[in-house]
Amino acid sequence: MFIGYARTSTLEQEAGLAAQKRDLDALGCDKVFEEQTSATGERPRLTAAIDYLREGDTLVCTKLDRLARSVLHMGEIVNEIRAKGANLRILALDMDTSTPTGTLLLNMLGSVAQFEREMMLERQREGIQKAKEAGKYKGRKPTVRAQSDEVLGLHKAGVSPTEIARKLGIGRTSVYRILNAAETPA
Repeated sequence: MFIGYARTSTLEQEAGLAAQKRDLDALGCDKVFEEQTSATGERPRLTAAIDYLREGDTLVCTKLDRLARSVLHMGEIVNEIRAKGANLRILALDMDTSTPTGTLLLNMLGSVAQFEREMMLERQREGIQKAKEAGKYKGRKPTVRAQSDEVLGLHKAGVSPTEIARKLGIGRTSVYRILNAAETPA
């Protein structure tokens, strides 16, 4: 039985998720688990897909980067799949761990994918640093500080920090940060 797994990192990537589901359906996956979450966070649907596997099943994913974030992580996933007597198939690589060649390719290509990801992050950090040096990168605009006047006004009116946070829809830590900044002389 083919069990599909599809993932995108953000909710805005609807087209990517639809394309993955289309490819998994075309292969004939009996069940498809999908989620929209970062690879670095919790992935309950991946866990559910692996739990669903039975001996002889194959977990199918369209691309390796949809499944694992590093060689170590990939190895952990493959070990879980193998412990169930199942296999892994990556469509974009035409790779299947039911064969020794497929396992070899998975390990080699997993290393290359991790290397490329690390290089991309390094280039991104360098680009941000250059933009900062050129005065073109300011970072994320502070959103809570724009509510400083409201926080201070409510505090002066005797409203507790917890209640201020609830009313304004911000974190208590942000309320305390604003209050502490207002009490500290410049």
